Amino acid sequence: MNHDDNQELDQAEFDQLDLLARAFSQQLLACLDECARGRKGLFSDVELLSEPGESWAEASRLRELAVALQEVFRQQERNNALCDEFLDLCSMHGESHPGERKLARAFLERIERGEVGVQPQPEKMPW
Repeated sequence: MNHDDNQELDQAEFDQLDLLARAFSQQLLACLDECARGRKGLFSDVELLSEPGESWAEASRLRELAVALQEVFRQQERNNALCDEFLDLCSMHGESHPGERKLARAFLERIERGEVGVQPQPEKMPW
């Protein structure tokens, strides 16, 4: 294989990864919308354990896809801010957790404003 063949292969992998990232993004937006309207289980199955018969297969698969996608991006020495931030939200637990509906709404708003992957500006000190 010569240098050009390697470049073509790298570009094909790059394109395939971008297609996967786009598919993840579309599925995430659909699930966030449902969650913002009150469906539980996007960020974790924990809340659903107390509700028999309640499971959200798409959300579970989305979390699995996010973990796999993040790993593939890391292997390519790249990252996907949307995926990373979603997984960060999935890891929230305890008293500081605002609830899935609020999380979903806030995340959707950040996506719409183009703020995903951008470090939030620290609050300016009043003095």
